[in-house]
Amino acid sequence: MDYWHDSNEVIGRLVAWGEEQGPVRAMLLTSTRAIPGGPVDALSDYDVVLVVTDIRPFFEDRGWLEDFGRVLVVYWDPIYQAPGYGIEQTANVTQYEDGLKIDFTLWPVELLRRMAAAPALPAELDAGYRVLLDKDGVTEGMKGPTYRGYLPERPSEERYRLVVEEFFSDAPYVAKCLWRGELMPAKWALDYDMKHVYLRQVLEWRVEVDHNWSAKVGALGKGLKRWLPADIWGQLESTYVGAGVEENWEALFKTITLFRQVATEVGTHLGYAYPHELDRRVRAYLQKVKGLDH
Repeated sequence: MDYWHDSNEVIGRLVAWGEEQGPVRAMLLTSTRAIPGGPVDALSDYDVVLVVTDIRPFFEDRGWLEDFGRVLVVYWDPIYQAPGYGIEQTANVTQYEDGLKIDFTLWPVELLRRMAAAPALPAELDAGYRVLLDKDGVTEGMKGPTYRGYLPERPSEERYRLVVEEFFSDAPYVAKCLWRGELMPAKWALDYDMKHVYLRQVLEWRVEVDHNWSAKVGALGKGLKRWLPADIWGQLESTYVGAGVEENWEALFKTITLFRQVATEVGTHLGYAYPHELDRRVRAYLQKVKGLDH
């Protein structure tokens, strides 16, 4: 199956559909496809904001999703208050069988009206948007995107220190689980908590140090391979291993080594001291647990 969809054709279908739907008053394209020269491929999704008179009919009767193809799977957010506005919104992630993926966000007209009148755009629009449809001229005069939304900020020394300390707070738990042979909690704490939450954070800071806090790594670290030096990426890859207890012990120590290297580089650039004594004491503790007699 050919999963490549012509973007102009997809957007044309979206706009034509919106024009025929009375409750749909405006439509915006956001995220990568709204950024000039944004990196897209055959599996890149379409992030679409539907601005409607009332979000609840679209939330309660979801058959309209089939207007764009046969739905394979869909996830819906509950209805929740838009932060800073106190107005209900919702969203879904829709994967179609033919490879098309559309992430729909549903806003009431009043929410877009307030955003358009605000002195600054919210991050999701400032990161990039295109107006595809506007029946009532709500977006007229709305500020254009700077494409800087979601750029990481320089961490304060307190934030830097907290990330380091919380990274090391997980290490004894990983060691305990490995010593017991408890694979699933060990992998969760090592591969998710230590790596995906804390190591990913310092890796993203490392990217920003190299690019003057102007690089967009992307959600969940999906752009790290492109932005990081090859040797650092190679070290990160080596921390991902299988189910064996011994290889996960080795991955734990490799993770700490990589974290120390990158966090020290970031700290030096920012003028923050890396807590080498904490690092040393935790590693010594892990070695003791590893050597315990069963």
